[in-house]
Order: sequence, then C-alpha cells, then structure tokens
Amino acid sequence: MKKLKNETELVREALRIGAVYAEKRQAAQFEPTDSAKQKVEYLYHLLVHDSLIQPLVKGEESEPNMRRKLALWISRRLPSDHPLMK
Repeated sequence: MKKLKNETELVREALRIGAVYAEKRQAAQFEPTDSAKQKVEYLYHLLVHDSLIQPLVKGEESEPNMRRKLALWISRRLPSDHPLMK
C-alpha cells in the first residue's frame, strides 16, 4: 500500500475533527490523557458504526491500517485548496 502524502498530518487532523464529531454526537469525550492509539481505535470504530467509512477486513484491523482509513476519510472531506491536500 502506497503511503499518502502528509498522512501523519492528515491523521492528526482526522483525530481533531473526529473528536468534535464524537462530542457533538454525544458518543465520547476525549481526554488529554488518552493516547493517540486509543483515539484512533475509538474513532475508527465509531465511523464504521455510523457507516461513514468501510470496515477493514477481519484480521487486518491494525493501528497502521486504521490510521490510513482515518487519513483517507479526512482527505475526502477537506477542500481541495486545504494546505494538507497540496
């Protein structure tokens, strides 16, 4: 799988926007002490549950694959003139 351009920054942005989404939906409230791994896993499962992203194949649910799914999710929602999309 080819790595996305700015994937790390895209994941960071996905976690930021995903945290707002989870709070507005009243599904979760992330704490500053939560690890990035916990946030990635929770947000991935929340987005799959809400049918906003397709789930990974059974057995391929690893943190790097979840991070990639989140990066793809946010890259499709950012405007084309966003700095992360250049």
